[in-house]
Amino acid sequence: MTTRSITTEIPLRPRMAQDPVQLVPALAEVSAALFRAAGNRSVPRSTIGLVQLRAGQIAANTYLTVLHTGFLRKAGESEERITSVASWQDSPYFTAPERAALALVEAALRPDPHGERVSDALYAEVAEHYDETALATLMIAIGQVSFFTAVAVIAKPVPGRAFTDPWA
Repeated sequence: MTTRSITTEIPLRPRMAQDPVQLVPALAEVSAALFRAAGNRSVPRSTIGLVQLRAGQIAANTYLTVLHTGFLRKAGESEERITSVASWQDSPYFTAPERAALALVEAALRPDPHGERVSDALYAEVAEHYDETALATLMIAIGQVSFFTAVAVIAKPVPGRAFTDPWA
């Protein structure tokens, strides 16, 4: 097993030379459908953004973390809210519904050695804040990031480049 020094410079070029959308054009349709589904307005866009940032952090992927941080900044989210997503449990910057959504993404994306990931109690807590359409939307938003996690860790687009052209 090879290890890399933590001080090693990371190249500013993608691992995969060509945009996967150019290689598999149907990916653009899938991507657009996921964006439409997650953006159906049953859940505030800010909550979707916070959930997707947390999903990128849990995936430990810089591309996704930088991407969703940028989206939140463009939407006018405060730096306090953006930077405290990683430690949301003890942050004073989130509402009860946002906390429920963040707990849901944590449970969905982190294995639980002591039981199922999303317990009935957690589901009930989230359902206190979101109707069934909104719950389905949260599932789609979490799944959207999970879908693109594979693209991000395998193809390795460059963090910070335009969302529409990280392969440039």
